[in-house]
Amino acid sequence: MHSQESALRYPRPLRHLSVYLSGLVQGRLWLKVLVGMLLGLVVGTLLGPSVGLVEPETGATLGNWLAFPGQLFLATIQMIVIPLVIASVVRGLAASENLNQLRRLGLRVIAFFIVTTAIAATIGLWVGSVISPGDMLSGLTLPPATAADNTTAGLGGAVNLPEALLGLLPGNPLDAMVEGQMLQVVIFSSIVGVALVSMDPAKSRPMLDLLDSLQQVCMTVVRWAMGLAPYAVFGLMAQLTTTIGFQAMLGMASYVATVLLGLLIMLAVYLIILKVLGGDGPAEFLGKTRDVLLLAFSTSSSAAVMPLSIRTAEDKLGIRPSVSQFVIPLGATINMTGTALYQAVATMFLAQVYGVDLGLGSMALVVAMAVGASIGSPATPGVGIVILAMVLQTVGIPPSGIALIMGVDRILDMCRTAINVTGDLVTCRLMENLSGQRILDPD
Repeated sequence: MHSQESALRYPRPLRHLSVYLSGLVQGRLWLKVLVGMLLGLVVGTLLGPSVGLVEPETGATLGNWLAFPGQLFLATIQMIVIPLVIASVVRGLAASENLNQLRRLGLRVIAFFIVTTAIAATIGLWVGSVISPGDMLSGLTLPPATAADNTTAGLGGAVNLPEALLGLLPGNPLDAMVEGQMLQVVIFSSIVGVALVSMDPAKSRPMLDLLDSLQQVCMTVVRWAMGLAPYAVFGLMAQLTTTIGFQAMLGMASYVATVLLGLLIMLAVYLIILKVLGGDGPAEFLGKTRDVLLLAFSTSSSAAVMPLSIRTAEDKLGIRPSVSQFVIPLGATINMTGTALYQAVATMFLAQVYGVDLGLGSMALVVAMAVGASIGSPATPGVGIVILAMVLQTVGIPPSGIALIMGVDRILDMCRTAINVTGDLVTCRLMENLSGQRILDPD
């Protein structure tokens, strides 16, 4: 009965996200973005001083006009990020109407998600620091208009820890939204979500219906922005390569390799945890989950493969429906280990590109932001870029640098989505084992 009520209560998000995803795949937006990046590199190189086809001043002026669609794209996604995160976090936490089930599984599942997401972000920072893919593109000037000085002041020095922890709780949620304090917004939304779970469903339903509509509005705006993405990438890449030249291509190859290495390390961490705590061999687990992982890789959406993930967990891994139908939908909203790792590597990469020195305080903030922001990432392509813009602003890195990584984001999105789904299935197996009621494998 509970599953039927949930299906009636939350029909539109999954259906809309799946339809939206299918449209992107059929329209080959990812291919258009890659073409836009390549054309931008070519045009930017031709306009740059190394070729000498135009005067440097003329090249800079043309680059600014070419970047206009990109600036419009960035402004659009930054405009919609706060309401999108609020709606997603609250509805994700309130998705379970069964309070007893939430009490039994909720703390363990959420704790595991938070710990593994923090591990993933730490791996991303470590890999990015060791390989330093951004050094090939270092030397860019930090645009003063995007320098988030106020949000990063004092991070590197001594901090009063109790005051810092209290500062995470927004005294005025509206101020936190206006000022773009992402972590405070996520904490506020989490409190509201837990409160809604504890309320009478009849009284919480109007609030959840309102947030459902808000999320659909936000996703419509994101869809518009993603339609502009190829032109945005072309213009922003043309403007940047006017300054940095064709060497950007080498830097991007190093960046992609760094992210993929980090994701492979995270996959190994998952398999080790599964072997030690769950008793399942890596080859056996990957063999049973191969189909859903390949589908997640090809679609870049945890939401689109959610039905297959649940069926795989129940039919091939022997997970009870009461566990799989709670963990997997929740994981599609708040378990974004691959996304957190990608955001950490991207932040380190762009910090190296722009010459921004990230101290231990800033790195700790990146981990906290990656964990908090992953809770607010809807399981659909393109939203990781939205959240990354907020993370970059928090540590004083120009969001315009996103143009460097957008061209290869589709490839990386496919890989990190597969890691996210892997985490959901591993969590299902561990929670089933902890309950002491593991079902015998169907095989």
